[in-house]
Amino acid sequence: MKKPVVALALASVAALTLAGCSTPTAGEGDDGTITVVASTNVYGDIAATIGGDRVDVQSIITSASQDPHSYEASARDRLTVQKADLVIENGGGYDAFIDTLLQDAKDPHVVTAVEYSHDFPGNEGHEDDAHADEAHADDEAHADEAEHDHAEDEAGHEGHDHIEGFNEHVWFDPHTMIHVVEAIADELTALDPDGAKEFAANAADLTADLEGFETELATLKTDAPGVNVFITEPLPGYLAAAAGFTDVTPEGFAESVEEGTDVAPAVLLEALDVIGSGQVTALLTNAQTGGSETQRVETAAKDAGIPVVAFTELLEDGSSYSEWMSDAIQSLAAAVQS
Repeated sequence: MKKPVVALALASVAALTLAGCSTPTAGEGDDGTITVVASTNVYGDIAATIGGDRVDVQSIITSASQDPHSYEASARDRLTVQKADLVIENGGGYDAFIDTLLQDAKDPHVVTAVEYSHDFPGNEGHEDDAHADEAHADDEAHADEAEHDHAEDEAGHEGHDHIEGFNEHVWFDPHTMIHVVEAIADELTALDPDGAKEFAANAADLTADLEGFETELATLKTDAPGVNVFITEPLPGYLAAAAGFTDVTPEGFAESVEEGTDVAPAVLLEALDVIGSGQVTALLTNAQTGGSETQRVETAAKDAGIPVVAFTELLEDGSSYSEWMSDAIQSLAAAVQS
């Protein structure tokens, strides 16, 4: 996330108590709750939804002015992670600051969302039905290897170490998130066996929502065939793909916007030509990133009568993950079916 252009008022899901000198035993915080730290309020809300009153959640990134790619962790963040029983990160280079903080942590349980994506390097054999411990261990090994190789290959990229060719915004992929929800429930159960039934029930409710989103996207794929979309930044890519939309964005445009670099003049001209060609049904943008090039494309789209749908990387104040996802899908459907 580069060049923030919209400042959203976002609230932390919950506050983690930082008082005291000693680190609580896993699963036994000062009030008997599990201490959970999430890299963003997206994962914080998911953890709070599954854990209920048995968890105390702190989300580190809660504002659009904080860029997870280049976020510099504070001493308070370090202390927060050190006291965590469970840490939830996106991974894939999106929130690398968490990996740095984990180096000083006392071996908390960790859930890395990208490891459950079929598109993540090494996960081609990822199982749909369950995550056996052995299979998950293999996924983690592949993930570590991929991250290591990428760190060597992409050392020159400032503040953005995403994996080449991989869309790390997996929270917009309902299928991946079903597995992430399952993993979080499993980790909470390991930390607090007495809460197993509550965790399982809450996870089942959230999974039902995600399965509903999959159905909505599949229905949209049937009801709105032949849709072409221009995607200014990879954020909504999973939603567009699940809906069966064709991405007609010129190669290099979205990548440059995501990296925070200037779009090549030739690519920008091609982008404007595509917008003006009449083949684009909707323009999909990231409300939290942008620049002069994206502004020109958005202006051209509006002038051409093309709907512009803006997505965010973080939950808006007062919104749950399920509500946020539902709103995103409904906005997408309204734009292509108008």
